[in-house]
Amino acid sequence: MHRDPQAVAARLADSAARNQRRQRRVIEAYPRSGDGSQAIVAGKPRRIFCSNDYLGLAHHPALASAQALASAAFGSGSSAAHLISGHSSEHHALEEELAAYTGRERALLFSTGYMANLGVLGAYAARGEVVLEDRLNHASLIDGARLAGARLLRYAHADAGDAAARLAEHGNCTLLATDGLFSMDGDVAPLRDLAAAAVAQRAWLLVDDAHGLGVLGAGGGGALELAGLDATAAPLLMGTLGKAFGCFGAFVAGDQDVIELLLQQARTYIYTTALPPGVAAAARAALALAQRESWRREHLRQLIGRFRRGAAALQLPITASTSPIQPLLVGADARAARLGEALFERGFWVGAIRAPTVPAGAARLRITLSAAHSQADVEALLEALDREWRREAAP
Repeated sequence: MHRDPQAVAARLADSAARNQRRQRRVIEAYPRSGDGSQAIVAGKPRRIFCSNDYLGLAHHPALASAQALASAAFGSGSSAAHLISGHSSEHHALEEELAAYTGRERALLFSTGYMANLGVLGAYAARGEVVLEDRLNHASLIDGARLAGARLLRYAHADAGDAAARLAEHGNCTLLATDGLFSMDGDVAPLRDLAAAAVAQRAWLLVDDAHGLGVLGAGGGGALELAGLDATAAPLLMGTLGKAFGCFGAFVAGDQDVIELLLQQARTYIYTTALPPGVAAAARAALALAQRESWRREHLRQLIGRFRRGAAALQLPITASTSPIQPLLVGADARAARLGEALFERGFWVGAIRAPTVPAGAARLRITLSAAHSQADVEALLEALDREWRREAAP
């Protein structure tokens, strides 16, 4: 697009006309309860059902305390890349603890999950090589393959048979990438079958389990724990620290040499400033809490069950997801936007997800549950959903 202010305005107007223009809401404060389940937005309290703080750790005082202590000791920022002078003992300890948590030999910190995926694909997929991905993968996995110059192929969503057939068809496929827990649909990838297909064709398997780690599995080991896969079957695991762990940043875990190659060649690791040491310290506190306080996962599972039973009784069109991500399928972008706004006015902040984030005609309310929620919160949400759904359906 050439420099043309009218063209910019026309594109923005077109996005608004299609009910696809995104807007930010400003959080003004959090109520003194301190659990992060409510926020003051536009002068009123809103119950948050769009956050990825699945374990309710983002507002835990232990994280704030750890961050403050480390910041006092190491400064507010790391001031350099990890390979220069930005790698502190807090970073190093966090990497070791993440490796132990995921059952891998080593972990490497990245500033964001997006950068982690770009780094892995840039290091493990050379220009012209084939990368195979699930059709509904996160944008960072898609962009990573494209930026690496790889030939990007897609297989039908969560269809391991189609993935195996495409791997066999393209014998030069070097990497198979999938989300572990899909962020918009709330379903889990068929990782055992995907791993077998990748091994058969000598392709690397990259699992982006940003939304599953800390939540899925008895120990919070994520989608790979559910599938019973180790680093041999799934050699590249990407996880984030800003969702279930309530903090910020990301990491890739794997065997020693697998991670060393990333340290040497991942451009998004080499050429960026390291996380602030205080953030690394907060993530260490969160990781410890997530392992020690298993009641958070159990409470979350109870909330998920209660929501699903209530939604079924109200005949709301939810998916089969048993994760904290509970999509309410709406269809039209305009209808999703209206429902989201109506719920917001009732004091419930729910994400209205529209194209191009999801395919056209597949708009939904992306309801996310957290261990910070109570049974009463879920009951109140169900009541509001029932009223607004019936109001929207009325002639």
